[in-house]
Amino acid sequence: MAGVMSGLTAEGRDLTSFAPAPVRRRGAPIRVQVLVLTLRSIKVLVLDPRMILLNAMGPLLMLLIFSQIFGSISATPQFPRGVSYIDFLVPAIMVNSAMQAALQTGISLTQEVRSGIISRFRSLPIWLGSILFARSLADLVRSGLQLICVLLFAYALFGFSPAGGISGVFAAWILALTVGGGIGWLFIALACWIRNIDLFQGTTMLVTFPLMFASSAFVPVGGFPEWLRFVATLNPMTYGIDATRALVFGHPVGYGPLVAVVLSLVTIGFSAAVAVRGFRRPL
Repeated sequence: MAGVMSGLTAEGRDLTSFAPAPVRRRGAPIRVQVLVLTLRSIKVLVLDPRMILLNAMGPLLMLLIFSQIFGSISATPQFPRGVSYIDFLVPAIMVNSAMQAALQTGISLTQEVRSGIISRFRSLPIWLGSILFARSLADLVRSGLQLICVLLFAYALFGFSPAGGISGVFAAWILALTVGGGIGWLFIALACWIRNIDLFQGTTMLVTFPLMFASSAFVPVGGFPEWLRFVATLNPMTYGIDATRALVFGHPVGYGPLVAVVLSLVTIGFSAAVAVRGFRRPL
């Protein structure tokens, strides 16, 4: 009797060997995880498309204000001949809008950490990196729709007339999203390590300001002081904006788009590795 109570039969066999093995939960394949989490984030856009129009208002205000402030630059010798300032400005607004949408990726991530949603995800049998990739893809979709709104409004309200035609604008749209996605992973990596939304926003302001203004976004680099011109040549935004402009203008692009894409992919690879490592830390 004592043997039976201890888990053994009278013949000495172990009854515990017949106990069912504990069930180990296995998560879905990573591609399915990313798809499901991406659709979860996109659902917010479907339920409230006003967010896209609201986010498009910022770039439109930039078009209005900067075209009035810097419009006279089109008469300077450094400015490209035969190009209106609006046509010069729109490609920069496209890349800048993609960057701002990428910034929102990091802000949303820090908000989800604070709200406790990330803690719930971490209890599931999923790869934590799938949360980051899903957030990036969802915001890439939002950014793409936002850029379409900006282009339509620029054409209808500001007289935007790209010489590169629809094919050039489409290629520029793809390139702007690629550059914005690359920069977006920098913000995701920062969010994974900082995790405090106030500190994150302060840090990103220090990053986005030189990226935007120390570049060829609003005025030709040839008119910069020598030291600022050197900084602009190191700025990845300059390569993305110049390549986007060449596509919109219908000019020979050379290796510009390829350089911008390669830099973006390198940035994504490095930042994704840093972001996933930071995301694994305890909350």
